[in-house]
Amino acid sequence: MEYIQAPAASSQGNILCCTCGVPIPPNPANMCVACLRTQVDISEGIPKQVTVHFCKQCERYLQPPATWVQCALESRELLSLCLKKIKSSMTKVRLIDAGFLWTEPHSKRIKMKVTIQKEVLNGAILQQVFVVEFVVQNQMCDDCHRVEAKDFWKAVVQVRQKTSHKKTFYYLEQLILKHKLHSNALNIKEIHDGIDFYYGLKQHAQKMVDFLQCTVPCRSKASQRLISHDIHSNTYNYKSTFSVEIVPVCKDNVVCLSPRLAQSLGNMGQVCVCVRVTSTIHLIDPATLQIAEVDGNTYWRNPFNSLCNPRQLEEFIVMDIDIIRDQKLGAGAGTRSSRHTLAEVWVQKTSEMDTSQQYHCRTFLGHLLNIGDLVLGFDFANSNINDEHLNKMNPHHIPDVVLIKKGYDRARRVKRRNWKLQEMARDREGMDTDDERQYQDFLEDLEEDEALRKNVNIFRDASKIPVESDTDDDGAPQISLAEMLEELSLTDATGEEGADMLTD
Repeated sequence: MEYIQAPAASSQGNILCCTCGVPIPPNPANMCVACLRTQVDISEGIPKQVTVHFCKQCERYLQPPATWVQCALESRELLSLCLKKIKSSMTKVRLIDAGFLWTEPHSKRIKMKVTIQKEVLNGAILQQVFVVEFVVQNQMCDDCHRVEAKDFWKAVVQVRQKTSHKKTFYYLEQLILKHKLHSNALNIKEIHDGIDFYYGLKQHAQKMVDFLQCTVPCRSKASQRLISHDIHSNTYNYKSTFSVEIVPVCKDNVVCLSPRLAQSLGNMGQVCVCVRVTSTIHLIDPATLQIAEVDGNTYWRNPFNSLCNPRQLEEFIVMDIDIIRDQKLGAGAGTRSSRHTLAEVWVQKTSEMDTSQQYHCRTFLGHLLNIGDLVLGFDFANSNINDEHLNKMNPHHIPDVVLIKKGYDRARRVKRRNWKLQEMARDREGMDTDDERQYQDFLEDLEEDEALRKNVNIFRDASKIPVESDTDDDGAPQISLAEMLEELSLTDATGEEGADMLTD
């Protein structure tokens, strides 16, 4: 028996490089890799230094031809933008890999390592790695250029209120800050009877108008002006203007309703007091405690004006008070307030203490007033008022005095106030000297009205000692610490104020 031996496995032999003579495995070019790279440069034609444009104002990069994109360092977006800069020169090679090399963030240089492949010399495939350096050059984008040229806005929202007090604007400012609607505004300018919001996009302005219509009773009008027109591409450039008018009624205003409106609100009295302005006007009848809400549409159909402003309020002292327990309302009467107490009071002006002149009236402040307390009110008996609805009323139905709110020591309230509010950064023009007093009135309203401050972010003032009690010594209301927010301090992470907490 004969054994047949299996054929020996064939092994591939080496050849000598035709240039340097080094033994190498056979390849179509018959050359080693080192010699092949000296003969052929597959990265030829690909630029090794490219310029990218960067806007310092908005921190965006230019993506040709005219698009500016937001890219972080060493991000996928920035890698895609850099590859597009050299894409036109890489049509004859195959991209294998690309990545960033670390550089100093302030060096104005971005280095990218690129790996490519290409078929050379009789079908041999050569792979090469090289570095492309991108030089960052500063260039202002069109949007920032318009901002610097003071011709940047495409839409403006003009908010106006024809009153002598700015309580509604202070409340509106806090709502805007809470919902961060001011972040899209390019500029905010405050003028005498309102405030203007400038936007770069019409959509942002329309969003602000929608917010105002849901927040305060108002009406709006829109208009636009043609700036330029391209007849070739049939494109138009407009500037839009939105005019928003807020109802001219503020908190603590005395108003006189028309007979028709008073009847539709539950047969309430025509002389009412505005206790709050939110998305509607909240009214209360000081003679019956009836309450009603008037929205924007109802107001513009049956408008009424304020009979007095805060400067006309006079200080009275309570001489006698009698709580009315059982008050019967007529047929068709509306809802009565459960937060107030009806009372009959005798008051005397603090400026007429040397006389025997006293005034009798009904008030909704029976739960707050005691004999000897100071109260602010409006004197109808000694005032000359021109109002079409008030002039047609029966004089016997017009009260002598309408009491608005209880008076406290303002200096003591300011001293004990351990909280603060944020403010919007805005340009001020034609400011009155009375603004500080009006702002203090608004802060006092927040302390007295719990429902009003639910929509406001109140921050604890670290510079003042916190007060845990809800009332002052004289009974003035205070905001509790549970309702306050801690203001964020960015210095805690930098080792300044909060360094001891980070090192423990």
